[in-house]
Amino acid sequence: MRAALALAGAGVLWLGVQGGPAVAAGESPGGVHLLLGGAFGSRPGELIDVDVRGLLPGAKQVTVTSPVFARPVRLARYGDAGGRGFHARPAVATRAAPGTYPLRVHAGGRVVAEDRVRVEAARRPLFTVSARGQVRPGERLGLFFDDLYPGETGDAFTVTSPALRSPVRLRHDARGVDWHNPRMFTAPAVVAPEAADGTYKVTLTGPGGRRIAERPLAVRAARPGDGDWTGRVRGPSFFRPSAHPEDARAAGQRVAAGGTVNVLWRDASPDPGEEESLTATSPAFERPVALRRDDSKAGDGDDPRYYGAARVRRALAPGSYPVTVVSHHGRVRRTGQLLVTSPAAATVTPAAHGGPDRTTLVVTVVAAGTGAAVLAAGTVGLVLRRRRRPRVAQDSGDAPS
Repeated sequence: MRAALALAGAGVLWLGVQGGPAVAAGESPGGVHLLLGGAFGSRPGELIDVDVRGLLPGAKQVTVTSPVFARPVRLARYGDAGGRGFHARPAVATRAAPGTYPLRVHAGGRVVAEDRVRVEAARRPLFTVSARGQVRPGERLGLFFDDLYPGETGDAFTVTSPALRSPVRLRHDARGVDWHNPRMFTAPAVVAPEAADGTYKVTLTGPGGRRIAERPLAVRAARPGDGDWTGRVRGPSFFRPSAHPEDARAAGQRVAAGGTVNVLWRDASPDPGEEESLTATSPAFERPVALRRDDSKAGDGDDPRYYGAARVRRALAPGSYPVTVVSHHGRVRRTGQLLVTSPAAATVTPAAHGGPDRTTLVVTVVAAGTGAAVLAAGTVGLVLRRRRRPRVAQDSGDAPS
């Protein structure tokens, strides 16, 4: 029986194969399961992930063979919470010709599982800048160099451009989506926010500064009439730390002095050049709040939204305070009102489970007078010991709406 599952973003097809010959030495009664990763359309030099499960722990000399490998490959035993098995990541031989080839797993002198792998032709090295058409100043880019081709060596690859503030070093991520390509080198980059409109050269150099490839990059700031000139914004609005962005409201949200509130900003046409720099400011906040893009599943299908947690200053008088967000490089400015209430008068701490309730109530008394009698300011700690069910404290950070 065969099951196939395509992994998005990695260009990998996983194949599960159960059965094969009769039960061999070291094989469990349930049969052997062979999982192949990267075996569908591999190029010479790419890795194939071989994972064999269903062999008994005492199985020895588990190997995999195929005409696409230069030699038989010994699988290493592993064991974790997900089960036990044998694993290896052999590379397709650089001389392997395009075609479909058998792959067999051997244990105890017998073939215990088999499948087929497909090999594609080698491709010349390719340098890619992930930009569709024109980009905005401050916009993020992806840089990719794929030189998986027989004879290519070295790993010191750098990208330079007048559109970037500094050179960018490309690196291989063996744990990323390109694990199967040992010669895929990548890096993120950001167009300089101050970059003027124009077309720039993006140059890839190799070891010793040797020029390998060059790509054009068109940079153009937003202009009147563009969708991201002023965007389509909503906010700022507010929601409690225990709530969700869907619960945010633009008016009437209350928070106690010293508490925390989330600030939400929506924009159907954000300016790509400032998604990393949106902030909310207010005289009620201890400091400006960075608003970060919500990339969670909950944000799917909604306009791009950004939010961050703001801490309200403790020594703050009750009242209504403005919260301001400036976006689209100063072209859009919106202000909302946040209602700040007095902090809770007391903090109640529940006792640990299983023990007596030791509730401590701290009362601060400040009084002043004139004439012969003056009551000096002071603090009195009153400890009440009661044996009763613990009482959960109300969150002093948020007053009820």
